[in-house]
Amino acid sequence: MDKKIRVLVAKAGLDGHDRGAKVIAAALRDAGMEVIYTGLRQTAEMIVEAAVQEDVDVIGISILSGAHMTIFPKIKELMDKNGLDDVLLTGGGIIPVADINALKKLGVGELFTPGATTTDIAAYIKDWVKKHHRG
Repeated sequence: MDKKIRVLVAKAGLDGHDRGAKVIAAALRDAGMEVIYTGLRQTAEMIVEAAVQEDVDVIGISILSGAHMTIFPKIKELMDKNGLDDVLLTGGGIIPVADINALKKLGVGELFTPGATTTDIAAYIKDWVKKHHRG
């Protein structure tokens, strides 16, 4: 039996709106993944520590606050320091295309904006894990 993909879903920073994160978490569970939802107002340090403790394959950040250019690079930096180079950092929210491109150059995976389907998000995660499987 294949190991389930483990996804940590987190709301970083002061953003207090978590409906989208909960919808994504439920959709990923429905797609057969194991989801750990950390809740609201998580720091980058809390997110990466939880990812290490939970041995996740994917970190998914939901961000609507506009702080994506601070939060994603900080999480990526902490992931690198903790040897999480085989873990996908992805997410979504209100993120301009220019910022998406800049974050991808830093090693962040696909970023989903309003209108993305949960099916597309689940398919992206499954495809990424299949290509980068940790054996």
